[in-house]
Amino acid sequence: MNNLTDTPYSPVEYILDIPEGFPQMIVPEDNPMTVDGVELGRHLFYDAILSIDSTQSCSSCHLIQSSFTDNLSVSLGVDGVAGQRSSMSLLNVGFHNTGLFWDGRVNTLEEQALLPVEDPIELNDTWPNVEIKLRRSLLYPTMFRKAFGIEDKTEINRDLTVKAIAQFERSLISSGNSKYDRVVAGTDVFTDQELDGFEIFFDINEDQSLHAECGHCHNAPLFTTNEFFNNGIDRVASLDDFDDEGRGKVTGLAFDNGSFKVPTLRNIENTAPFMHDGRFQTLDEVIDHYVSGGNPVDNLGAVLRPLSLNEQNRKALKAFIFTLQDDDFLQNPSFASPF
Repeated sequence: MNNLTDTPYSPVEYILDIPEGFPQMIVPEDNPMTVDGVELGRHLFYDAILSIDSTQSCSSCHLIQSSFTDNLSVSLGVDGVAGQRSSMSLLNVGFHNTGLFWDGRVNTLEEQALLPVEDPIELNDTWPNVEIKLRRSLLYPTMFRKAFGIEDKTEINRDLTVKAIAQFERSLISSGNSKYDRVVAGTDVFTDQELDGFEIFFDINEDQSLHAECGHCHNAPLFTTNEFFNNGIDRVASLDDFDDEGRGKVTGLAFDNGSFKVPTLRNIENTAPFMHDGRFQTLDEVIDHYVSGGNPVDNLGAVLRPLSLNEQNRKALKAFIFTLQDDDFLQNPSFASPF
């Protein structure tokens, strides 16, 4: 039986729990969020049914305990083939309005979710095959009915599948209960070291030797501007010599070569290794790089310069960054696997 109309379709709006001070999230008009839509998306996100051999899911490269990264320098697909880049955190991904992936090659979460299924170095399946598996499932036809009001199993398709996954991903929002958020709300206070780090991070001190220039690219409240920059991690002779052109491969502009999306610093403790290719294993290595001013190149980010931070300053800077730790997000059962 393909008919699903015996199951009621009574959509209930999913209310986004956005912390005070955060921007509003833009939700596509053709994919309004519902309770059943988000729940369907959560199941699909964690289900290996989307891969060719039922060994990997979206969650294989986006682990909740790792703030939805995989802690690998480059992610591995179903056949053990290494990709080119590290997986990005999905924390607050619904606010990414300048393009997704490290290079910004797609504009919406719906577009993004289409690609891994058929990527030969990711899930390596085909959408026609995945659609057949979902239609034959004992679980999913009823869930698609509740989420989207379909009347027949044959209506289950890739478009509805990625819409559901995108709904779940938009729900992955900070709890608003990190120490930083509590300080902003007036319910907690920084230690002296954390306060020093806060001033260094946001260049508040009049002494410019205590400016780290972090806040230009990692601005509150998301601690990313969602922009693309060349942060000088590669030593190249010219803009045409990057092994990974990054944003430039998308725009076709040489000036964008070697530029990548700024990741959030929220829950940064859980997301090592760092940079698009995971070249830095520790936050200390990252700070060392920025203190150096980076490698010179024509499109180096305008705020990068050699810094004068001493060991005490660096410890303070790290102490502040660690106030962005959001354990409530990591432990939210609504974000965890339903299986």
